[in-house]
This record gives sequence, C-alpha cells and structure tokens, in this order.
Amino acid sequence: MRRIYWHSDRGSASAELVLLAGLVLMFALACVGFGRLALANMTVQSAVSAAAREASLARTDGEAQASAHDTANAALNSSGIYCSSLTVTVDTSGMNVPLGQVGMVSSTITCDVELSDIALPGLPGSKQMTATASSPVDPYRERR
Repeated sequence: MRRIYWHSDRGSASAELVLLAGLVLMFALACVGFGRLALANMTVQSAVSAAAREASLARTDGEAQASAHDTANAALNSSGIYCSSLTVTVDTSGMNVPLGQVGMVSSTITCDVELSDIALPGLPGSKQMTATASSPVDPYRERR
C-alpha cells in the first residue's frame, strides 16, 4: 500500500496577503483618481459660473473676455486644480441687447486635468473637463 503525502499549506497566507495587498492598492488608487476627477469637475463648474458672472459685470466685450479668463484661472488655482491647457470662451452677444431687455452672457471653460501622477492601469493620463454657465446682464445698466 502506498502512502499519500499531503502537501502542507505553509506559505499560502503570505501569497494571499501579497495578492490582496496589490488589489487593495489598486482599489485605493482608483478611488483617488475618481475622487480627483469629481473634484476637478465641481471646481471647473464653479469657475465657469464665476467667470460668467464677472463677464456680465464688464462694460465692453474685451473687458468681459479678460475678466472671465482671469477669474476662471484664479478660481481653478485657488482650488488646487492645475490645467495643462485652459480655454475660456465668452459669448458677449447679450451685452448688446436694447436697454430694458435682459441679455445673457455665457462662458465656457475647457480644462485638461493631468492624472499622470496616479500610476493606475486604465486611467487616462489627462481628462478634458468642459463646463458652460450663463449670467444675466443688468437690463437697466448703461450700454456702450
């Protein structure tokens, strides 16, 4: 009769720990990445609202474009969101409506948020965030 030797399970806990630690680390990095994307999205939306509001307070089209860009840049930088490419577009056609009518100034921000510092397979190196907001122009303000 032959004896059957059972192999011991020594070392299996270490192997399981190594595999689980890798999975937990990848899950944590994914949470950080998606959290940064959510934060960047909210910050871009807040910045575009502030930019549209500043543009609606300007007196000229050029002043509206400049103040919207400066406001968006300041709002993003103060929140810790750094864009590799920032584009601020302002539609000032609402500033030219006749006195007594409500015109709208709209602003659009496109920001490329860098994610390359999070080394997670499948996560893109950067993500483009785009947001649009509108703000009314005072209907009784002097027009130029």
